[in-house]
Amino acid sequence: MEASFRGSLSKFCGNIYDICRRCLFNVLSFGPIPQHIAFIMDGNRRFARYRNLKPGSGHQVGFLALMSILQYCYELGVKYVTIYAFSIDNFKRQPEEVQLVMDLMLEKIEGLLKEGSIVKEFGIKVNFFGNLGLLPSPVKIATEKVMAATAGNSKAVLSICVAYTSRDEIVQAVQESCKDQLSKIWETRSVECDSEENIITLPDLERHMYTSGCPDPDILLRTSGEARLSNFLLWQTTFCILLAPNVLWPEISFRHLVWAILEYQQLQPYLNQKKKALLGNTLKLED
Repeated sequence: MEASFRGSLSKFCGNIYDICRRCLFNVLSFGPIPQHIAFIMDGNRRFARYRNLKPGSGHQVGFLALMSILQYCYELGVKYVTIYAFSIDNFKRQPEEVQLVMDLMLEKIEGLLKEGSIVKEFGIKVNFFGNLGLLPSPVKIATEKVMAATAGNSKAVLSICVAYTSRDEIVQAVQESCKDQLSKIWETRSVECDSEENIITLPDLERHMYTSGCPDPDILLRTSGEARLSNFLLWQTTFCILLAPNVLWPEISFRHLVWAILEYQQLQPYLNQKKKALLGNTLKLED
């Protein structure tokens, strides 16, 4: 009887929490809602170390935190979410730790396509951005399978940056742009290197960025209080609000997202003014 009562009470409290959360989202929706939020999920290892947990436990708890944050974002109407899951530089860590993270990543990636997953619930298209050739074969195959299976989804987008650094992204964008221009030169048999048609432009580079097709982030939130981009979306964050709450990623909660939205709503008019000014200057230069 006591166990049944506790279960009923827990369910009741959960329902009350859901109702309060949705009411708060309705209030927030009277202001501008960010279209795209990016997260640097910092602090998983420290979370485990501070609590004397076994290796990998911090990442396990961090994944649960990610699922909650994604649900909150998509319920609120944020269409694009991008997360920094694994940097190219992280491959320099101890081999045992890297293997542990890769095994966990494989398990969670495969779980994205299961019934009842957040991908199924919200109709999410999943992207994997980065130098995927650096991933172990099973992980790489799993990323390709998820991207193919969710390619037709259009309600929301989740972009997962793995084996990624922004410098690597920019370099590959330059390389691909050069290949395109060389192909055009070869097709037209043009050897005038200073011709305007052969000059690589800003749109050329942006077209070859991993994030091509996604709007630039409105908010970039990095947990653990670190106010560094750490080679993440350097190109895309010109007019992005940077937030660094002093909380480890597994500890991130609903209130941190609400705080981020309120910060965005306060600063959004200023950012729009700056964007319009830059666009105006760009048009003048082109004229």
